[in-house]
Amino acid sequence: MKVAIGGPLKLAFRPWVEGLENIPAEGPAILASNHLSFSDSFFLPAVLDRKVTFIAKAEYFTTPGVKGRLTAAFFKGVGQLPVDRSGTRGAGEAAVKSGIEVVERGELFGIYPEGTRSPDGRLYRGKPGGLARVALATGAPVIPVAMIDTEKIQPPGKVVPKLMRPGIRIGKPLDFSRYQGMEHDRFVLRAVTDEVMYEIMKLSGQEYVDIYATVAKRQIAEAAKAEKEAEKAAEKAEKEARAALERAEKEQAEKENQAE
Repeated sequence: MKVAIGGPLKLAFRPWVEGLENIPAEGPAILASNHLSFSDSFFLPAVLDRKVTFIAKAEYFTTPGVKGRLTAAFFKGVGQLPVDRSGTRGAGEAAVKSGIEVVERGELFGIYPEGTRSPDGRLYRGKPGGLARVALATGAPVIPVAMIDTEKIQPPGKVVPKLMRPGIRIGKPLDFSRYQGMEHDRFVLRAVTDEVMYEIMKLSGQEYVDIYATVAKRQIAEAAKAEKEAEKAAEKAEKEARAALERAEKEQAEKENQAE
């Protein structure tokens, strides 16, 4: 996949990279990145010599038929790991378990602490579960990563990607060994996550918003819905006003005819 996808990707978009020396040549590490675009999971592995394993919903790997098999092969090839979201605690526990397994094999584990793509290019509050728990359970260093301008390549609603140079800025590894064995302390998990998000913010230059991206997406969707409803209400009111004016003009014309 590095040859089939990574090579053409680098040739077409020519991504610039800073801080490659911060990626260890061997041994485990956790790459914690901001998340601007679906393409983030392709650009980051494309510029690294080592394989990066991300997590993806299991449905990508279990869809039946030819299309399903091709999709499964694609996601496996680009280093995606299926996560079963069923169960009492869903994707959170599955992500932590999968991340620990990857790290304990001595590999690179990629994770997006925001939990979803940014809806507007800003950096949102990191979720304290997966990243911090994997880091504290394994003792692996956390390497902050900033994806730059990837959201501009293919904005929502655009089919054809824009040829431009995205950037990848890789920070120095963060050591959280001082919290070893405290992966069930929610205050520690919050502190670890916030420290990583602060480093990502410095690398990316993004505006930081202290709410979860999922909340922001819901607020944006609700605002869009309210705006649409307001537009419909305004159109209805305008239509009713025009109808009332036409009726008034018709009644006036009838009165004038009767007077004549």
